[in-house]
Amino acid sequence: MQAIILAAGMGKRLGSLTKDNTKCMIKVHSQTLIERMLTQLAAEDIERIIIVIGYKGDRLQTFIGDTFHGKPVIYVENKIYDKTNNIYSLYLAREYLMEDETILLESDLIFSGQILKRLIKNPYPNLTVVDKYQSWMDGTVVTLDEDNNILNFIPKKAFKFSEKDNYYKTVNIYKFSVDFSSNKYVPFLEAYSKALGNNEYYEQVLRVISLLDKPELKAMTVAKEKWYEIDDEQDLTNAEALFASEEEAPALYGKRYGGYWRFPQMTDFCYLVNPYFPNERMKEEMLSNFDILLTEYPSGMGVNARLAARFANVCAKQIVVGNGAAELINTYIRLNDVKTGVILPTFEEYPNRLAPANKVEFIPANRDFTYTAGGLINFFNEKDIKQLIVINPDNPSGNLIEEAELLKLVAWTKEKGIRLVIDESFADFTANSKWFTLFNKEYLGDNPHLIVVKSISKSYGVPGLRLGFMASGDIELINKIKKEVSIWNINSFAEFFMQIFTKYQDAYKLACQSFVNERTRFFSLLETISFLRVIPSSANYFLCEVTSKYTTKELSSQLLYSYNILIKDCSTKAGFHSQPYIRIAIRDEKDNNQLIKALRQLDR
Repeated sequence: MQAIILAAGMGKRLGSLTKDNTKCMIKVHSQTLIERMLTQLAAEDIERIIIVIGYKGDRLQTFIGDTFHGKPVIYVENKIYDKTNNIYSLYLAREYLMEDETILLESDLIFSGQILKRLIKNPYPNLTVVDKYQSWMDGTVVTLDEDNNILNFIPKKAFKFSEKDNYYKTVNIYKFSVDFSSNKYVPFLEAYSKALGNNEYYEQVLRVISLLDKPELKAMTVAKEKWYEIDDEQDLTNAEALFASEEEAPALYGKRYGGYWRFPQMTDFCYLVNPYFPNERMKEEMLSNFDILLTEYPSGMGVNARLAARFANVCAKQIVVGNGAAELINTYIRLNDVKTGVILPTFEEYPNRLAPANKVEFIPANRDFTYTAGGLINFFNEKDIKQLIVINPDNPSGNLIEEAELLKLVAWTKEKGIRLVIDESFADFTANSKWFTLFNKEYLGDNPHLIVVKSISKSYGVPGLRLGFMASGDIELINKIKKEVSIWNINSFAEFFMQIFTKYQDAYKLACQSFVNERTRFFSLLETISFLRVIPSSANYFLCEVTSKYTTKELSSQLLYSYNILIKDCSTKAGFHSQPYIRIAIRDEKDNNQLIKALRQLDR
C-alpha cells in the first residue's frame, strides 16, 4: 500500500501565512500539517509516499527530504500549478496510482489518525471517507444509498440547501485498489482531462464513475473522529481549537465566546440559553419571512423602542433596545463610571467595565455564595456608593432575591439616593410562584433611580439575535443612552422577533415551566455524582463545587477532550479566589442525560 498526497496548491486564502510556504507547511500547535499527516501514514503499513508538489515545492522537498520515518518519499512536480487544479496534479501521478493500492489525501487536512486506521482496515477496496454535512463545510458532497454506495458526487454549483439533510461531505481521503485505478479511475481521468482540460477537480471524475451501473465505490462514514480542512485563517483557528491538547482545549474554546455551531459534535454546557423556546411554530414563522428580513433594513430606534415597550410592559420613552444586553451595559457604565457596589462572583460584564477604583466589592461569606437584600443593605449602608448593581437571579450562583426583599432594596436605595441596577436576564427561570419582574411602567415611574436590564438572548433562547433591553423611569438617562448607540443597532430578525412575540406568550410560559421541571430532575441526577456539591439555583445553570477526585481544570478538560462537552471553570473568576467551582448550564433532557452519563463514567 502507498499514499499519494496532493500538495501543489497556492493556498491564497491563507494570505501572508502562505507567502513563503506551501499550505501544508502551516502549523497547528507547533506541528505542520504535512508532518502530522506523514507521521500518521508512517505509523501504518505504507511502503512509500508520493507527494505532488507545485507552489514552493522546493521548500517542501527540502523540509521533508527523501525519507520520512523510514518511508521513502517520491516527489512529482506540477510546474503549472498556478494554471491548473487538482485533477492535473493527480493526472501527473497516474502511473504511480496504478502500481499499488493507494490512500489518496489532500495536504490541507488535519484529522484523527483513527480515520486512517479504519480506512485501511476496512475490507472494501474502494472507499471515500465522508461525514454528515454540517453548515461549516464547503465543497463536494455525495449522496448514499442504504448500503453506503455512492449514488452521486455533487459539486458546489449543484448543491441544494433544500436537500442538505441527505448530503455527506467528502473528507478528501480515499482508498483505491490497483484494479479500480487501472481499469476505471485513470482511464476516466485521462479522458476527462483531455476533453475538459486541466483546470478541473478529480472529484468530477469520481462523479462520472459513480453514475456507472457498477461503480464499485462506497463511502466510509466518519463516526466521532475529528477532522478539518484548512483553507483560510478562520479554518486554522477552528482547527487549533478542535485539535487542542486536553489541557489547552477549554481555554481555546473559551476565547471564542461562542460560534460553537462550527463544532457540531460538541455540546455546550457553558453558555446560557432557554432550551425550550422558541417553539417550532415561531421558528417556522421567522423562517417564512427570512428573505425579506435578510434583504430589508430594520426600523430605527423609535420603532424598536415601541416594540420593546409592548414586549416588556413599559412606556417607549422608558426603554432602549440594545444589540444584546452587553451593548447597553457597556454604554451605561461608560456614562456612569462612579463608585459602585458590586457582588462577587457575578456576571463580569458589569464590574469589568468599571474603573478599579470605583468598585466596592461584596463577597458572601458562605460556600453557596447566597445573600439577601438585608445583607446587602448592611454591607453597603456606610460605603458611600453612588450605585448598586444586582443580577437577580445572580450568575453564577443562581441566588434569588424574592419580591418582598427586592422591593425593600429598591426602597432603601431610593432613600439613600443610590441608583439601583437590577439585571433580570435569568428571572423568567424562577418557579412560577416566585416569578416577579420590575419591568412595570408605573413602578419605574415611581422609582426613577431604578434601572432594569434584560438579556432576551438568555431568557428566550435566541442568542443569535443579539437582543437586550434597558428600562428606567429616568427618561433623561434613557435618552442619553439612545444617543450613544447606533440608530440601527439591531437587525431585522431581532425586530421581527419582538413584533411577533405576543402571539407566543402562552407558549413561552409553558416553555419556562418545562424548564423548571427539567431543572428539578437534572438537580437530582447531579447530586448523585460523588465529587460534586450542587448548589440549588433559581436560574438556568447550577454552580457546583468540585469536592474531590479532580481539579476544576482537570474535570473541564476531560469532559471536553473525551466527551466533547464544554462546561465553565469558575475557579479563575473574580470572587472565587481559586476555589474549585464549575458552572453547568441546564439544557434539555437529552443533553442533560448525556452530561450525567459522562460524569458517571468519570465517577467510577
